[in-house]
Amino acid sequence: MRKAINSVENFVLYTACLILGGAGAWIIGKFAPQLGLVDCPNERSSHAVPTPKGGGIGIGAAFVLSSLVLKILIVFWLPATLLALFSFFGDKFELSPKFRLPIQFIAALFFVQLSAFSFQPSAFSLFFLVVFIVGTANFYNFMDGINGIAGITGVVAFGLLAFFAFLSKADASFVTLAICISLSCLGFLPFNMPTARVFMGDVGSILLGFVFAAMVVYLSKSLIDFICLSAFLFPFYADELTTMYIRLRAGENMTRPHRRHLYQVLANERRIPHWKVSGGYGLFQLLIGISVLLAKSFGSIMALSLLMVYFAGFVLLTIRLRSRTAHLTAKAQRKT
Repeated sequence: MRKAINSVENFVLYTACLILGGAGAWIIGKFAPQLGLVDCPNERSSHAVPTPKGGGIGIGAAFVLSSLVLKILIVFWLPATLLALFSFFGDKFELSPKFRLPIQFIAALFFVQLSAFSFQPSAFSLFFLVVFIVGTANFYNFMDGINGIAGITGVVAFGLLAFFAFLSKADASFVTLAICISLSCLGFLPFNMPTARVFMGDVGSILLGFVFAAMVVYLSKSLIDFICLSAFLFPFYADELTTMYIRLRAGENMTRPHRRHLYQVLANERRIPHWKVSGGYGLFQLLIGISVLLAKSFGSIMALSLLMVYFAGFVLLTIRLRSRTAHLTAKAQRKT
């Protein structure tokens, strides 16, 4: 893998990725009906009008371009690319989880088994890393439910990964790759926020989650590295895990669509504009990422303690907000 490319080439690559992120969204937005890529709203949707989906294909194009230019190992970018193409197919035909999950596990297993790690994965660690990658890909997909949230999260998450890779003197190609993905998400955002002219779709959200998790695995040199890098996606993990607990406790079918995430409650029941909720999640994510990196410099215990405090705070906040929302909803229903 090449260590770096010169600054002029970097600038050209960054510009191309920014443009591709927007171009993919524009193309899908213009030709979605002909391609059969229109998301029609239902009772579980957070949008009210049919909207093109699959606009994240430009992010995928930027990922492939930057991987080829930077000569990223094929075992890193090929599984993610094939999974993105499969997910684009899923955007059109709404594939069942029973069909999608095996493909995702195969892609993750291919990456973990063939990547060059600083350690030899045991059977348990191999299983854990594969589940982590597939779980993150799906968590990212599940959290892509309101305007701007997936794009903003991508800008921040991959920006933080680039910052960490730079500080830790990791392969310069991965610094550049993370910046390229962040910029492609930035290019996509104007088409998705504040008003969504196009949705990212599985092709974008599954790809971003998969690549984020793969970069966390690849860049981690220790367990504390792994935990801190994973924290760059903290709001998504915290929201999804607490929502899963709530749904399991209620005995819900976990494979069925829902509107139980905290961000959905804020946008739908509390009527907070999508861009404000998404921006709030992004700011929260940025503050956590920076503070965890600072805490890590004081030792593992400090970083872990801070993350535990953040998670406890998120749980308390979500309990309060959900309870208050349920009270307001019940009060409004009594009035009608």
